[in-house]
Amino acid sequence: MIAASDLRAGMTFVQDGKLIKVLDASHHKPGKGNTVMRMKLRDVRTGATYDTTLRPDEKFEKAHIDTKPVQYLYTMDDTAFFMDLETYEQYEIPVETIEEEMKYLLENMEVKIQFFGSEVIGVQLPTTVVLVVAETQPSIKGATVTGSGKPATMETGLVVNVPDFIEAGESLEINTAEGTYLKRAK
Repeated sequence: MIAASDLRAGMTFVQDGKLIKVLDASHHKPGKGNTVMRMKLRDVRTGATYDTTLRPDEKFEKAHIDTKPVQYLYTMDDTAFFMDLETYEQYEIPVETIEEEMKYLLENMEVKIQFFGSEVIGVQLPTTVVLVVAETQPSIKGATVTGSGKPATMETGLVVNVPDFIEAGESLEINTAEGTYLKRAK
């Protein structure tokens, strides 16, 4: 069992038979009354997201999630295909359940898929990925790192705010947890 006050983004728990993933969690102290936990949650099986508030002392069953290294193969129609690197067994995951993760996936990339028992429930990304800038505004001469930046569309369709000196075709290291630019890739 885990208390609501101990839930963090990325954790998964069971509530009323539903498998719930925490997308965002924060303590909130209203002017009057007790502290509450504001949560943005996603039902892992249906993909539905919702906001809720919980009492910090509410208890939930922590879901035991196993991971397995796989290679992302391709997407066809509404399904993403992954292959186990040891047994060559293939797994199919509906794209709608891993919509956010798809923005970071390139064919042949190694990731981990998550299991709840024998049920495939999602994809665990590496902390950073290298993506190529597909499109951005031309760079500005004399631009510095401290400028406000500009949007850049990556090869996967992800839009990231980058410094003004970045140009299309450059490889960038992207933080997958926050979807932010870290640095140019070597």
